[in-house]
Parts: sequence; structure tokens; C-alpha cells
Amino acid sequence: MRLLIVEDEKELCDTIAKSLYAAGYEVDTCYNGDDALDYVLVEDYDLIVLDLNLPGRDGMDILRELRQTNDETKVIILSARSQIADKVEGLDAGANDYMEKPFHLQELEARIRSLTRRKFVQKDVCLHCGAIRFDTKEREAYAKETLLALTRKESGILEYLLLNQGRPVSQEELIEHVWDASVDSFSGSVRVHMSSLRKKLKAVLGYDPILNKVGEGYKLVEGV
Repeated sequence: MRLLIVEDEKELCDTIAKSLYAAGYEVDTCYNGDDALDYVLVEDYDLIVLDLNLPGRDGMDILRELRQTNDETKVIILSARSQIADKVEGLDAGANDYMEKPFHLQELEARIRSLTRRKFVQKDVCLHCGAIRFDTKEREAYAKETLLALTRKESGILEYLLLNQGRPVSQEELIEHVWDASVDSFSGSVRVHMSSLRKKLKAVLGYDPILNKVGEGYKLVEGV
């Protein structure tokens, strides 16, 4: 899952980003409204944590611009504006949630988990496909109830494939949702991590549960 944190207090922004990175997300950060607008209109994020009081473009303006072309990306407003009128305006403008400052990081993480699962019509903390299970809270993957020793990127790939069962996922889409903005799309990183993930799953399951459809992408299957 790829997130964008827009917050002008650099120390707070970096603290949030560090916490979410530790929770298994790929995180980009932005400290002003003008740069944030460029990010949200060009990049593909699963969720944006958005402050309202920003240098340059106001957070509410960014939200309205985003919603003109994008109804899918989830947005959590994180603001010191605590009046009911502010909350109503934010939610009416297209925000999915509104949190007041000060806040607890654990609550923010819980709301992010809820919204990202809701995006994919996923009600449970654990994702399943046949004998594969992934705990989105603990960031643990199992095959036949055997705990898998996965790297961060392998976990991210598996989670995204589980969330998108039933259709092939392209390498470009994986880069957009499992890697941050610093990745080189021509580096071959996806292929390397995908190959390692498939080997680890096959070692336990006895078969490779990830099909590679030429010209389409990778698809998770329950069995062979």
C-alpha cells in the first residue's frame, strides 16, 4: 500500500511517515500545498493523510482538485481545525475521515487499515487465498499455517495480490502501490522480489500460486 503524508510540520510529518513505514506501508511525504497538489494529481496513492493549514495551496483546495478526477483514493484529513463546520466541509468535499490534532499514531494506523481494506471490499484483518493467509495488522504471512519469512517488499506484493484476487496485476501497478516514489521502474526490482516470493510460497505449498500472464501481469490462484 502506498500512502502520501501532507503535513507542513516537518518533524510531525516525518514521525507519521516513520510509524506507517514500520507498519508496512510505502510512504511519500510533502510539506507544502503546491507540491502536494502535484503529487496527488500525478502519482497513484491508495490513501492520503492531508493537513488543511499548509503553505501555498490550502488542503481543502487540494482535496477538491483531487475529487474532480479521482474518487478512489482514500483521504484522511488530519487537522487542528476542530469546529463541526470544518469537519462537515471536509467530509462534504470528499474526505473519507477526519481526525483532530493532537492524535494517537495507533488510532491513525487503525483508521488507515480500515479505509484501505474498505476500498477493496475487504472486511477482515486477515486476507485469504486457499492455503495462504496474510495478517494485515501484524504484517505476517502464512502458507498452510506455516509462518513465512518474507521481506518487506515480498509482504507488500503478496498483500496487494490478495487484495486484487480475480484479476492480473501488472508490474507497473505493483510499482505504483508497493514501492515509493524513489524506485526506478526499469530497475527490475519487481521481478527480483516476485521471484523470491514465488519460491518461498512454492517451498511450502508444493506449487507456485502466482501465475504470470504475459502482457497482463501476475495473478494469485488457489491451486493447480
